[in-house]
Amino acid sequence: MFKLNLKIAWRNLWKNKGYTFINILGLSISLASCILIFIFVRYELSFDKNFENSERIYRVVSQWKYADGNEFYSQGVPRPLAPAMRNDFAQLEKVAAVQQGGGTLKIKAQNGRAEIKDFEMTFYLEPSFFEIFKYQWLSGNPNQSLTEPNAMVLTEKTANKYFGDWHKALGSTINLDNETNFKVTGVIKDTEPNTSFPLKVILSYASYLDKNSKSWGSVSSNSECYVLLQKGINIKDLDKPLAQFIKKYYVEEAPGKESNSFQSLGDIHFNDKYGNFNQATTSYKQLIGISIIGLFLLLTACINFINLATAQAISRSKEVGVRKVMGSRRKQLIWQFLSETTLITFIALLLACVFTELALPAMESLFGAEVTFGLFTHPIIFVFLLAMLVLVSFLAGLYPAMIMSGFSPALAIKNRVSSANAGGVGLRKTLVVIQFSITAILIVSTLVIIKQMSFIRDKSLGFDTKAVAIIELPSDSLSLLKYNSFKSQLLAKKGVKNVSFNGSAPSSSNNNETSFTYNSSKTADFQVNTKIADETYLETFGLSLVAGRSLSKSDTIKEFVVNETFLKKLNVKNPNEAIGKIVKLWGKSGPIVGVVKDFNNYSLHESISPIALFSFKDRASTLAIKLESKELLSTMTDIEKTFNNTFTNNVYDVSFLDDQIANYYHTEQIMGTLFKVFAGVVIFISFIGLFGLISFIATQRTREIAIRKVLGASNLELIRMLNSSFIWMVLIANMIAWPIGYILVKQWLSGFQYRIELNVWPFVIAMVISVLITLITVSIRSYKAAVANTIDALKYE
Repeated sequence: MFKLNLKIAWRNLWKNKGYTFINILGLSISLASCILIFIFVRYELSFDKNFENSERIYRVVSQWKYADGNEFYSQGVPRPLAPAMRNDFAQLEKVAAVQQGGGTLKIKAQNGRAEIKDFEMTFYLEPSFFEIFKYQWLSGNPNQSLTEPNAMVLTEKTANKYFGDWHKALGSTINLDNETNFKVTGVIKDTEPNTSFPLKVILSYASYLDKNSKSWGSVSSNSECYVLLQKGINIKDLDKPLAQFIKKYYVEEAPGKESNSFQSLGDIHFNDKYGNFNQATTSYKQLIGISIIGLFLLLTACINFINLATAQAISRSKEVGVRKVMGSRRKQLIWQFLSETTLITFIALLLACVFTELALPAMESLFGAEVTFGLFTHPIIFVFLLAMLVLVSFLAGLYPAMIMSGFSPALAIKNRVSSANAGGVGLRKTLVVIQFSITAILIVSTLVIIKQMSFIRDKSLGFDTKAVAIIELPSDSLSLLKYNSFKSQLLAKKGVKNVSFNGSAPSSSNNNETSFTYNSSKTADFQVNTKIADETYLETFGLSLVAGRSLSKSDTIKEFVVNETFLKKLNVKNPNEAIGKIVKLWGKSGPIVGVVKDFNNYSLHESISPIALFSFKDRASTLAIKLESKELLSTMTDIEKTFNNTFTNNVYDVSFLDDQIANYYHTEQIMGTLFKVFAGVVIFISFIGLFGLISFIATQRTREIAIRKVLGASNLELIRMLNSSFIWMVLIANMIAWPIGYILVKQWLSGFQYRIELNVWPFVIAMVISVLITLITVSIRSYKAAVANTIDALKYE
């Protein structure tokens, strides 16, 4: 019976090639989009899930609450926290401190291989880290390989990169920052891409020279702590011991009430409040949003299928009548029509797999992640495809099958089946309204995202971001002596406008908050964001003074320049009143010599912090170079040569400030691209669906159109008549879509501290686009019906 149904289904589909082609094309595009979305969502949800005992692994994070209601969050913890927790918490099986670093690795020439210099991110890890996170060791083990100072462990790929074969790496020496030689004592398997720990070069924690090992008042985002709970312990069991721990070690008189909490391993990749070493987070809201888009695409394609199937129903009514007279039962007819739907869906799914393979390179480029599509390497994808086949076949095919199998044999054989019998007109109109509501919501969302991202690109951050190169400076003692000479050489070059030694750019992910006193009074009730600068910092970045002057030349903390927000929080209304007032932080005092106009020190997701700029040459880690845009390429080549000649043992590592700032909004850029692509897909599918429905209506009203033509109706009047009902449906769809779209985009915009004002124009444009699509689509098919020969139309009646 199945073989017979399949044969009949194939014949019917082949007979109606246009109907089959439209259905397969619409379904395949929507299914391919759903597969791509599923692959991405699955990849994101897989982060940090491969570790054994992952449900018992937690990261300790820090929070500060201030008197003014502000809160500050950090993934970092004070460095003495790890040993204190190891001592105070019996509920913890293991505790591991982690310190992120970075530097220039130098591998001596050997066995015909030239000397290698490379800049790598490094991680100082305690041996207990590998007892919490189970990695596969190719050689060595944490208790032997990471116990002694100056010990180094490499991943397999890194070892092969530097030594050709990881076996040769064992026992070899690698120099870090021209100061310390590390011995390679172990090799581990490469870390998976779907992890928050991009381990490549691992150093023993005993090698880390920690100046703040006993300071509870200093927190860096580079210092993390991970714990493994004892079996049978619930995280809530730690609430009371943690409160006692905080009371024991933290100073209650501090301006911000500092506390710690335990963040589950599974939350690290999805919580942008804290961040991670991989510097990439994807919130659950974003994953839900993308999944909803996939659901919209699937629903739109199924609506098309139903409309096209019911449009063909009357033309197949005689077939149904004959089958029933010959003894076919309704159940058999339902399975017959479902077989046709399943066959179409199966063909569309095969085509969707081809589209997916073609789209994967673009998807990898967009997401910046390596994703694969394999039915056998990833069985979950096969299960997903099978589920879509079943779901779409029943969702799209069941209603048309029920309608067509329910035709009366007598009416069907006599061609007396009307539109009322072939599925209610009201339902088809409802489906079109739903379809265009989805389209309007996506159009509104896309327009708002595009406008917000344009606003972000164009908004002045309070400083100059164009043509500013940021060079990472070597920190070894020998290189420090060459800083001034290097700066002088750069300033002498054509195309270099200014140069500044600093700790970070005005807007940077590298931020440090600290307490301070103002005008010899008690400690302020908020913390200040500190930025290490020099006498040319303001000029290099185009920062504007509103009072006083810039910093004078100094190698140590001598004076301060603060921003307007700093004074607002101190209730100082006139910037000139602050000039000369004494600020004390980091144990150093100095007068305020200037007040700079507010600038955004974080992304536009965050508000502006109170900021203090001061000189501290020993902590300057980057060099900012303001360049002439016209001479950019040749100047950068010349700067690289100068760097390599000056710092012969170090690696030239440069980036541009505008690129760094653009990375803040990487997720939003991805969402914007997805919305644009999928909104276009939905519009295309809606075009097909409308074409199918107008075909149905034009077929049903063939006699009416012919009579109207005989009575003198023009082609334009006939087209207007067929368009009118669809225009009303589109207008109703927009009225439904507007409040839903408003709620969605308002929620998305709330994630930005600085955002566009939401007005009516995106909604009006969405409506205009919907109406234009409808007019074009319906008019094309209406015109064909209007110019048809009236004799051909009437002779069948």
